[in-house]
Amino acid sequence: MLAATVAYFYPDLRKEEIKKFGLLAFTLFLIIGAYWVLRLLKDTIFFKIAFPVTLGWEISQGRLFQPTAKLLSVAVVFVLVMVYSKLVDLFKKHTLFYIICSFYSLLFAGISGALILRSLYGDLYLGKYLLSLVGWASYFAIESFGSLVVALFWSFTNSVCDSASAKRGYALIIACAQMGAIVGSSLMFFAHTIGLWQLLAMASVLTALVMVVIRHFMRVIPADQQIGDRTAAKEDKKHEGESGFFAGVRLLFTRPYLIGIFIVSTVYEVIGQVIEYQMKSQADVSPLFVEELGFAQFLGIYGIATNVLSFLMALLGTSYLIKRFGLRFGLLFYPFCLVIAFVLLFLFFMYGNPSTTSLLCATFVTMMIAKGLGYAVNSPVKEMMYIPTSKDVKYKTKGFTDVFGGRMAKMGGSRITDAFKHNMSDLMVYGTLWSLGISIVWIGAALYVGKKNAQLVRDNEIVE
Repeated sequence: MLAATVAYFYPDLRKEEIKKFGLLAFTLFLIIGAYWVLRLLKDTIFFKIAFPVTLGWEISQGRLFQPTAKLLSVAVVFVLVMVYSKLVDLFKKHTLFYIICSFYSLLFAGISGALILRSLYGDLYLGKYLLSLVGWASYFAIESFGSLVVALFWSFTNSVCDSASAKRGYALIIACAQMGAIVGSSLMFFAHTIGLWQLLAMASVLTALVMVVIRHFMRVIPADQQIGDRTAAKEDKKHEGESGFFAGVRLLFTRPYLIGIFIVSTVYEVIGQVIEYQMKSQADVSPLFVEELGFAQFLGIYGIATNVLSFLMALLGTSYLIKRFGLRFGLLFYPFCLVIAFVLLFLFFMYGNPSTTSLLCATFVTMMIAKGLGYAVNSPVKEMMYIPTSKDVKYKTKGFTDVFGGRMAKMGGSRITDAFKHNMSDLMVYGTLWSLGISIVWIGAALYVGKKNAQLVRDNEIVE
């Protein structure tokens, strides 16, 4: 029944590939489901729980701290990327899931325990500084989880798929990821019924289940289906022994193709960070969402809307766009749509005389486009760019790009929001100008990467 459904929506998938891509899709379903629960909880904890007025903090202290938290998260993630790069050299690819997912599952369980104590005994029981520590720790843990575990999944997937099978199966993986995102966001919508610490505990369990699915994958999928690009595999054998975080960085800055992927994979985060901060700042002071559970519910609505759009695109549009227009079009489709969306938002703010509610709605729609199309179109296309590359590129360079590169881009966005966080008008004007400039660089990189990828696949070459 399930296989027949998959075959109906993805007729290009071969019979023997359905189980393989089905398990990979379910793995990402669990990861993204946990991530969206955690991602929305992160802002609820940081904005509404960690810095209460009753313990002496200023009103909206969490919102004012948020740009600083983004900046500091870069240092945290930098350390984790170096550890991750070393683990790639020491352990087999599937073993990394057991190590990293165990760490995060236990960490989230511990934070959940702190929230249990708060729910039973109140803010005063934990105290001003311990409660703020919970906020900072949860923020850094969730930020790094979203980058590190997702990057690990795609590195693993790229190493067991070739370019031809990826074009057939990646859309299924993305569609299931969006289903996981919808489920995770929906749980946040019912936060007032379920409870915040219970949601964090659920995310801990989902993270642990990832290890179970990966173990099953390694046991039931034949070895000949766990081989990716054969040229890349041969080159990996030649270069075994080169290790460490800096091997990936060296490759990145000496290969124009990888620099192009770096730009395509990260710079949209600058634009997204600015728009998202605008939206959450507006919701933070809205009478409808001022309380912690109301704010959590708003974030749940945002997550559901964004991910429903992504799911529909992944289910009905991603494969068609890639097959009909090619990978280069897929790389360009997202930046052009995002530019149109944030320019229209800016024009509405400047000349539409919006009310607080209408501005929040307009920003909400812009974020739907930014995140929805990003997950459904940009994510699978940029992942395909790594297929004609070596193992060091797939794991070390990609790990640096996805984890540290993403943090650097968010840090850039945070610098903009931190500079103008007290004046929404300045944030809209200067944020738009910065975003336009960044988009020009982004589009240029997308053109180059798309052309170079076509040449690599055509000539059966890899970047190493």
